[in-house]
Amino acid sequence: MGKLAVQKYFAFMILSLTVLLMVFTLVGLFGGDVNPAGNMARALLVYILPFLIIGDFILLVYWLILRRWHWAAIPFLAILCCIPYSMTLYKFGSVDENGGSQQGLKIATYNVALFGRETSGFIAQDILAEMKKQKVDVLCLQEYSNQSGDKLNSDSYKDYFPHMAMGQSDMVIYSRHPITKTKNIPFEMTNNSAMWAEIKVNNQTFRVYNVHMETTGLNRTLHQASKIENQGLEVENNRLVRAIYGNYTLGMMARAGQANTVAMDMRDSNVPTIVCGDFNDVPYSYVYNTLLGDKVDGFKECGAGFMYTFRGGKKMVRIDYIFHDKSLKGLTYYKKDLSYSDHNPVFLKIALQ
Repeated sequence: MGKLAVQKYFAFMILSLTVLLMVFTLVGLFGGDVNPAGNMARALLVYILPFLIIGDFILLVYWLILRRWHWAAIPFLAILCCIPYSMTLYKFGSVDENGGSQQGLKIATYNVALFGRETSGFIAQDILAEMKKQKVDVLCLQEYSNQSGDKLNSDSYKDYFPHMAMGQSDMVIYSRHPITKTKNIPFEMTNNSAMWAEIKVNNQTFRVYNVHMETTGLNRTLHQASKIENQGLEVENNRLVRAIYGNYTLGMMARAGQANTVAMDMRDSNVPTIVCGDFNDVPYSYVYNTLLGDKVDGFKECGAGFMYTFRGGKKMVRIDYIFHDKSLKGLTYYKKDLSYSDHNPVFLKIALQ
């Protein structure tokens, strides 16, 4: 009798865990619909969605092994609801990097991490060579530095990209087509910013946004903690956890405000818009949803494979994006694994009329 009671208790606990995990998964899927300010717990669930989905899958297998079909339906429904989210990270198929033979405009976004702070200019030249190889028409760079030793990168780039728009601090847009208008969008109390340039291609005009959102501050906090410990001082676990949580949540709220600023500016555009850059946030987050709006995520439209763009610390998460208006058609979307930065460049080819 005691053994049966233990079995029933264990089954009840697993069932409770199954229901609880499904609830967390569904709440996490819609966590990006609310501003993190005042809804932090709900917004944070977006960041652990991959782990929640893995948990749902394990419980699905568990109930299938026991042949408890009605209980297996709970994690199965949760996984089914996560298919659109999963398609922002992985898509079956292969990508033609040329986007077929159709004429198009190729846009690239790349956080170049100040070209590794090297002074020879070799990294900047290598990146330019890669952009030529990929036949890029419009290049948006974040964490850009124009100085390379005794020369300017803009002087080296102008032979291939004759048109250029400088943003605030570390932002730039290079173009092979004429730039007719530009605007800088500063963010309050931060070095991050956004900008746009209207680019005329034949008889079409596009507004291209280059965005660099607030960082999480997580790496900086861990680096400071490690530095203190190397000096022989102790870092209390609770203090470190509070610092990590504080920096992460402050970064989330800062990015939310910055995303709202850019989204408001996009409403004034009377030409098709393309939004790209380093959002420092994951798919389905508030920042992702706000900047996406009614536009198209290029990867979901014409990408394939496992899409990660941040490679620092082997995190391999997707935080760099290119979106476009529904009036435009994406032909190909891909990334290149380059070692010049802790980010990977992302490429999108848009069909031209």
